[in-house]
Amino acid sequence: MQQQGTTVLVVEDSPMFRRMLSDMLQSLGYTRVLEAFSGQAALELLAEQRPDLVCLDLTLPDISGYEVCEFIRSTPVLQDVPVLMISARTQTMDRAQAEEAGASGYLIKPFTPEELRQQVERVMAARPRKEA
Repeated sequence: MQQQGTTVLVVEDSPMFRRMLSDMLQSLGYTRVLEAFSGQAALELLAEQRPDLVCLDLTLPDISGYEVCEFIRSTPVLQDVPVLMISARTQTMDRAQAEEAGASGYLIKPFTPEELRQQVERVMAARPRKEA
């Protein structure tokens, strides 16, 4: 799988977890990893960049992951960007709400690097192909 030149945006308020997730993604070959510590920071980054994948924590200090995902889905230039929701919430309701907001996948913390790889590959394979 070709990841060179692929940009991933990691939105996670915990500095330790954000670093760990970025490191895992880089070990999978994703060399361009952008980081945002809040929903607002993510929205500001998304106004300037179009990542190929967004790894989005549900629980952020300002704007919820659901709202960030809804923003991505309602923005024409971003709407086909895969969004992998990452949360410690295990309730069916949380997963259903994530799907309703437009999430491409849902990964429950804690997870292994292998679980992350499988989810990332799944949501990336499902995205619409860009015309060359």
